[in-house]
Amino acid sequence: MAEGFDFDVIVIGAGPGGYVAAIRAAQLGLKTACAESRETLGGTCLNVGCIPSKALLHASELFEEAHAGALAKFGIEIQGASLNLDQMHAEKAKAVKELTGGIEFLFKKNKVEWLKGQARFNDAHSLTVGDRTVTAKNIVIATGSSVTPLPGVTIDNRRIVDSTGALALPEVPKKLVVIGGGVIGLELGSVWRRLGAEVIVVEFLDEILPGMDAEVRKESAKIFKKQGFELRTGTKVTGAEASDTGVRLTVEPSKGGAAETLDADYVLVAIGRRPNVEGLGLDKIGLQQNNRGQVETDHDFRTRVDGVWAIGDVIPGPMLAHKAEDEGVAVAENIAGQTGIVNHAVIPSVVYTHPEIAGVGLTEEDARKEGEVKVGKFPFMANSRAKTNRDTDGFVKVIADAKSDRVLGVWIISSLAGTMIAQAAQAMEFGATSEDIAYTCHAHPTHSEALKEAAMAVQGKPIHI
Repeated sequence: MAEGFDFDVIVIGAGPGGYVAAIRAAQLGLKTACAESRETLGGTCLNVGCIPSKALLHASELFEEAHAGALAKFGIEIQGASLNLDQMHAEKAKAVKELTGGIEFLFKKNKVEWLKGQARFNDAHSLTVGDRTVTAKNIVIATGSSVTPLPGVTIDNRRIVDSTGALALPEVPKKLVVIGGGVIGLELGSVWRRLGAEVIVVEFLDEILPGMDAEVRKESAKIFKKQGFELRTGTKVTGAEASDTGVRLTVEPSKGGAAETLDADYVLVAIGRRPNVEGLGLDKIGLQQNNRGQVETDHDFRTRVDGVWAIGDVIPGPMLAHKAEDEGVAVAENIAGQTGIVNHAVIPSVVYTHPEIAGVGLTEEDARKEGEVKVGKFPFMANSRAKTNRDTDGFVKVIADAKSDRVLGVWIISSLAGTMIAQAAQAMEFGATSEDIAYTCHAHPTHSEALKEAAMAVQGKPIHI
């Protein structure tokens, strides 16, 4: 135990980064506390983000299958399937409760003290949490991020909602406008589209899914349009007026042009997230944010202030729960004098639409900027398991260095892309070549064979196409 301090480590925030950092620090023998102002642990991800959205995505997929006659070709005929939205929300809430309760159990098991309340720095080793002042040798900022507001569009979480509000709509909208064609907008848009809403996605850029591989963006847009999404790219929203019954939006082309109005029952604002630093008192410890509002750290997650560390959405890098978790483990190990490392070049990202869209490493465009590459592609249309399941949307794409054959990036569109991308990430973590993947025996018939065949295609020799 550090001399003269209440704790060895206090973590501010109990989201995926913070709670993992706290548990790992305690496992390493450090006296640990975690400050969290929410009534439950788990942060945005568990309470109003990744977890409840997956509950609704899964439930809405099942509803669409039953309701739209999608199972008839398999000889399963269902008449009169109807939606009980209250029950769908109840099951989602149950899953969230089980998981937040699970973290509380892990805190008790590992002797992590939960300091309830908003934390504020007094100095680099002292915090006020609620009405209590506590000290620690090390303090980890893991405060996450919150919804980026859009000028001219006031979120009231009645008619104009953020992602939290979109998880709890009391009815299925006749018409839902989603502002932002990124991951959150497309996932939540797809929930309500499956349940019967007409969904219009308004995206400022010329294509949806910014930051993803260009071919993947194009193919995804094609699939979403086929499903009934209206995608209005190259369009910006300049204003919104909410009434008791709906919203009137003003939109115009991003590059300038005539304005028009769009009417909807509900509008979801999903243009991104920004770091949570308000009220932390960073000025008290002389810690500046960068121009994106983030806290900068070195490779070990130390900030410029001695004894203060930071991880997750509040620092640069992709705002992903699993990135924060890995950083949580690493920062705790570094504080304990071990070597904690996160390989930021191998962090998978997944869009949990149907089909799922997943990628790890570089896009083809970025890889080509760095040197000569070879690309292998394989469509699920030619994969026997996908064909049997009548689930043939998408492809696997493997990008390898032309000289060394080392895999630089993998991109997948498939109903199982989120699970499949783990194999690609693991291979890249071991420095695999495309040949390593191509010559690894994959079980038949599985969707994963498409990754093997795409790796074979890097050398121009897939078998089944």
